[in-house]
Amino acid sequence: QMPLVESGGGLVQAGDSLKLSCVVSINTLTTYAMAWFRQAPEKDREFVAAITWINGTTTYADSVKGRFTVSRDNAKNTLYLQMDLKPEDSAVYYCAATGVTFRASDRDPSGTPPSHWLYYDYWGHGTQVTVSS
Repeated sequence: QMPLVESGGGLVQAGDSLKLSCVVSINTLTTYAMAWFRQAPEKDREFVAAITWINGTTTYADSVKGRFTVSRDNAKNTLYLQMDLKPEDSAVYYCAATGVTFRASDRDPSGTPPSHWLYYDYWGHGTQVTVSS
């Protein structure tokens, strides 16, 4: 069983909206934060948004602020990403979760969830989002 499974990607036009979902099968009692990353062809993996699992504190990449919203439903063990899309958002989107290797000393004093992929132990298989102009 995959620990994280994304869904909701597709082909849309610029200005359209999509909502990605990520079903979480890991033990969320030890999950500090979850995040969305994306990777376009021939580009590096890029941070998109993150949220702390218990408190719901969020952080976003500058490129998506005001257009994307990350949220979670703890009862359903599901992470979401609501997106208002531009062509440059086209990529494979991955959800990720911190694991037991994420130490208390790794936490930002402000409570902001981490944005670097190195902090995330669990990853989904990805879902493709393509935005036509």
